Amino acid sequence: MKGEVCDECRKGKFIKKKIDYILVGINLGKFYAWVCSNCGETIFEGKESLKIENKAKQQGVWGLAAKTKIGTSGTALDVRFSRAIVNFMKLKKGKEVVVQPIDKNKIQITVSS
Repeated sequence: MKGEVCDECRKGKFIKKKIDYILVGINLGKFYAWVCSNCGETIFEGKESLKIENKAKQQGVWGLAAKTKIGTSGTALDVRFSRAIVNFMKLKKGKEVVVQPIDKNKIQITVSS
């Protein structure tokens, strides 16, 4: 991979270096990756990906994404969160959140402090 032209930008070349890997706001540490010198496109090889996965599991942040369905509560719609997300974010009934659309397919939910 060293010196190969980046498929994303077609300008930069890949160089191997250690970079921080951040998942859901938690820095899991530095891991080797191939990084484009122009656009920053990042590729982790299998061995490093396994290290990242193991570290994420140790930190309790692996597999937080979960599918859910929109339900109803009276005349309003509601969304349920998995137990893993509730525990990770320390959510409690009655906690205030701000819900806002990012685009037609994304909603951002921010927990108030």
